[in-house]
Amino acid sequence: MAITTSSATASTPTTTTTKATTPNLANALGAGSGVDTTALVKSLVEAQFANKNAQLTKKSETLTAQISAVSELKSGISGFASALQTLAETGGLSTQLSSSGSAVKVSAASGKTVTSLNASVSVARLASSQVAVTKESFSTTASVGTGTLQLKLGSVGSDGTFTANGTTIPPITITSSDAASLQGVADKITAAKAGVTASVVTDANGQRLVLRSTDGANQAFTLTATPDSSSASPGLERLNVDFDTATTDGAEIVTRAGNAVFSVDGVPMVSASNTITGTDGVKMELKAVTTDGPVTLSSSTPTDALKDAVNNVVAAYNEMLASVNKATDAITGDLRADPAALALKRSLQKLTVADLTGKTDGSPKTLASIGIATNNDGTLRVNKDALATALANNPQAIEAMFAAGTGTDQATGTSLPATLNRIAASAKSTTLGLGASDKRYADAQGVLAKEQAKVAEQTDQTSTRMTQQFAASEARVAAYKAQQTFMENQIKMWTRSE
Repeated sequence: MAITTSSATASTPTTTTTKATTPNLANALGAGSGVDTTALVKSLVEAQFANKNAQLTKKSETLTAQISAVSELKSGISGFASALQTLAETGGLSTQLSSSGSAVKVSAASGKTVTSLNASVSVARLASSQVAVTKESFSTTASVGTGTLQLKLGSVGSDGTFTANGTTIPPITITSSDAASLQGVADKITAAKAGVTASVVTDANGQRLVLRSTDGANQAFTLTATPDSSSASPGLERLNVDFDTATTDGAEIVTRAGNAVFSVDGVPMVSASNTITGTDGVKMELKAVTTDGPVTLSSSTPTDALKDAVNNVVAAYNEMLASVNKATDAITGDLRADPAALALKRSLQKLTVADLTGKTDGSPKTLASIGIATNNDGTLRVNKDALATALANNPQAIEAMFAAGTGTDQATGTSLPATLNRIAASAKSTTLGLGASDKRYADAQGVLAKEQAKVAEQTDQTSTRMTQQFAASEARVAAYKAQQTFMENQIKMWTRSE
């Protein structure tokens, strides 16, 4: 049967443009078979890489936990050592020295420990420096004068006669540029480092030069100026310093150099300085002449502070040990196989028997010997009676145990702070300590990230390949179905026509 189509009227043809669309690959999946092949591909790919992704995820979680544990241990041991070092440096754990009057200040010399002190000090005279001031004021615009200045150091006898000590001091040359200002001359004198410093004071009349020596009777000085022949007048002679009372020009000596005169327990003493350090480690600073009787110097042992320090150390130790035990637990510890963490644990376990004083006189020198005992689980406890006995009989030994560490890293010495500082430094070492572990785990994270990126890339490639394969299969199925439908329709048409 033929079917024809005709149009009754002719018209201007209209051109219609139809935009071709490219079917979405994902939408096409399943169009032929009716199966959700998008979900199928996703499931197949996930199943293929499930084990590998699980391994990488577990490894990532392990490394993250290890890095966190390392950071916690480093922070913990550093904080423990730093806190104890700070406590020791405050001086609150050492014998306290005191003075009954402001005329004498007393303290322990740097690096020294004073176990006891009981002394009476009287100050008759403070050590002084020689001070000379120019009598004439200088203009701020005119030249001071050129030439040379010769300094001599020595002492002054009871008759007022100056005697040089024979020290050779090179002449100080004052050039025209130096002489342009009084400050320039002062700088040149000070720069000579001959034992005399110079400064400039200004008042309503102008500027004057002040010359000062260091303390002590043997630090008296004279200054002799030799002006250049071409130098302006008046010149450098205005700076002369001497002990000739007949001299009217030059500088006036307003303070004579002298020694400190004092007595300790009635024994007369003389010092060129107002700061005196004895062989016993006591440092005295003479501040004024005593007018209301001798000043009493005494000491007191910080028994309560030492007892508190011992208890605080035990508490901090137990807290630190808990962190280490958790990290190194043989079954659940994130750092159970880490050599640096295990080394830190061993170091802490030896702390109670470490020699913390270096003494050989039979006095207590370990934490165990002053009443710190170890429990079955490794934690520490304080035997109050044993500690009280040690504080009563050997307080200086316990003070020595808590002496501040020394050196640039505070790790020098045998005391507890120094020992803890060494443990902390070893633990943080980037060679064998937790610092090295930290780097090792960080490097492993970098390698793991590359592996994860590689697996992600492989996953994408596999997903794309399988999607393309299923798309091709679906296209064939769709073609077969179309052909089947065509044939079924033809058969139906043939059947009707008959």
